[in-house]
Amino acid sequence: MDEGVDPKQMCQSLVNKVAQSEQLAAVAEPEILILFEDWLEELEKEVIDKVTPIDIASADALAEATGLSRAGATFLLTKLRREGKIK
Repeated sequence: MDEGVDPKQMCQSLVNKVAQSEQLAAVAEPEILILFEDWLEELEKEVIDKVTPIDIASADALAEATGLSRAGATFLLTKLRREGKIK
């Protein structure tokens, strides 16, 4: 973990983001959710293509390579690792 990172603050931030996601899902149109899921799937494919051949292991490198924010890159790397799609 990076120095200066407060685990409690990170957890609270994650809980807040999950709650916000649930709120958005409750009001989003099904067509929009499908478009978002399609976009996320394409983004995951792009990340897998970038991570596998050149071994981008850090969120900073992935963020730079894809134009994502560091937080977005961290989220995707964690998700893909958890799903066993990347190492």
